[in-house]
Amino acid sequence: MCSLELLKIDLKGQKDAQSAYEYDLDDEFFKALDGSQLEHGALHVSVSIRKMTGFFELQFHTEGVVTVSCDRCLDDMEQPIEADNSLVVKLGDTYSDDDDTVTIDENEGILDLSWFIYEFVMLAIPIKHVHAPGKCNSAMTQKLAELSGAVRSSEEEEQEIDPRWEALKKLKV
Repeated sequence: MCSLELLKIDLKGQKDAQSAYEYDLDDEFFKALDGSQLEHGALHVSVSIRKMTGFFELQFHTEGVVTVSCDRCLDDMEQPIEADNSLVVKLGDTYSDDDDTVTIDENEGILDLSWFIYEFVMLAIPIKHVHAPGKCNSAMTQKLAELSGAVRSSEEEEQEIDPRWEALKKLKV
């Protein structure tokens, strides 16, 4: 999918009380968004719209993977995404976005889902994203350990032990 036009929904023209949309989004989706921090991914998004009196209730289910950089080794890694989100949309005089309620222009009646989907995906990414143990770039992990001082020789460790703690070493069997 290259065009974000497919993600624009005419809410004013919704005839059924309930409707559903399915989208398969790939790298082109992320590249088409201005200011996107993500560049690669494959997502399947299901959107169900329930028309109520005076507003629309949208339910989003997103699953797939996005490519993010590992916080530890900086190599790219695939981060699985699964998220369920909801959004309430009202028709009104001007556009406004307050928490989970969005008001769109009543005369236009078109809601662009692209940025909402992107935000839901970004919220589903964990704050800390690292490879599974043993999967990080070994050269980078070793360099990080050297620079952080985590790698010490046994001689250095013995020299740095406070003499007051020597007595405790005798208790350890």
